[in-house]
Amino acid sequence: MQEIKCPKCGEIFQVDESGYAAIVKQVRDKEFSKEIQSRELQFESDKENAIQLVKLESEKQYNEWLNQKDKEIAELKNRLSAFDKDKELEINKIVNKMNAELSEKENCITKLNGEKELSEKEFQLKEQSLKDRYESALRFKDDEITRLKNFKSRMSTKMIGESLEQHCEIEFNRLRATGFQRAYFEKDNDARSGSKGDYIYRDTDEEGGEFISIMFEMKNEMDTTSTKKKNTDFLKELDKDRKEKNCEYAVLVSLLEPENELYNTGIVDMSHHYPKMYVVRPQFFIPIITLLRNAALNSLEYRKELAVIKSQNIDISNFEAEMNDFKEKFARNYELASKKFKTAIEEIDKTIDHLQKTKEALLSSENNLRLANNKAEDLSIKRLTKNNPTMEAKFAALKQAGETERE
Repeated sequence: MQEIKCPKCGEIFQVDESGYAAIVKQVRDKEFSKEIQSRELQFESDKENAIQLVKLESEKQYNEWLNQKDKEIAELKNRLSAFDKDKELEINKIVNKMNAELSEKENCITKLNGEKELSEKEFQLKEQSLKDRYESALRFKDDEITRLKNFKSRMSTKMIGESLEQHCEIEFNRLRATGFQRAYFEKDNDARSGSKGDYIYRDTDEEGGEFISIMFEMKNEMDTTSTKKKNTDFLKELDKDRKEKNCEYAVLVSLLEPENELYNTGIVDMSHHYPKMYVVRPQFFIPIITLLRNAALNSLEYRKELAVIKSQNIDISNFEAEMNDFKEKFARNYELASKKFKTAIEEIDKTIDHLQKTKEALLSSENNLRLANNKAEDLSIKRLTKNNPTMEAKFAALKQAGETERE
């Protein structure tokens, strides 16, 4: 049995184990429920407080996060704004650069277009000039052909040869005063060797020295017989005349073989037949003289330079000869001087040897004098009177006489 005291009235009563257990259970369940309720209330209160704290903390953190984000957003906006400005500046630089390059390219294109137009104009002018020159040459050729046809048609068999010669002489005399002031151009009248050419041309330099000479022969198809119709038939005789008259070149001015294109195209070099031999049509008479004359003038300059070089070589040879002569004479004089110098050296060596012996003798005399001086310094009255009674007595008398005089 268990005793239970009532908390209100103080009465004590007994209950059995089951009743006690039921009461305890009842009390415990009630207390537990109260505790649970209290705990629940406390939990709800703590929960609410925790939620409030969490909310406050969350709001604080959120506000801080928002502030941080606002700062970041502001910083990003500032950076974006700076980036936009830098980008705009960079874009402006690029645009300005592109505009400058575009302007430069446009200027270059304008310049190139100008140069192109100028080149086209120059080309057109050159083309027109070439065209004019070509047309002028054609007209000249046509006129020359017409003139030659008329020239040939007007000439009779008798006067053909002389007319060709006169034509060449007139053409030369037209230019004599301006282009051939020191030239000689006359008919070859010397037939002592049995033949002669038609004209001889000679020219001289400013010093009067001849630098070119040409033997000319003029031939026309009407001048010849039926057996001589080719230019080559006259070359041997022309070469013979050139050599006999001491001419450097030979030129055949010919109207022979009018259909042969070899002779119709210009100056024909016949050096494979005879040296320094040419065949030309009459229209190339002056050009062949000019060509050979200019070549001779150039050769004259080279000959003058060669003469200067030769004179320099002669001067060098003379200088070398004089130098060798000087070297030989100098070598001979050096040899003689060397021998005399050697003899003088030997004499000097002998003199030195003699002086050396004299020096040794003087040194020996000095040594003897030194010994004599030493002996003189060691000389005394005691030494002089030692073992000499006579001298001792005399010196004693002299000494006594001196002492008496002093008293």
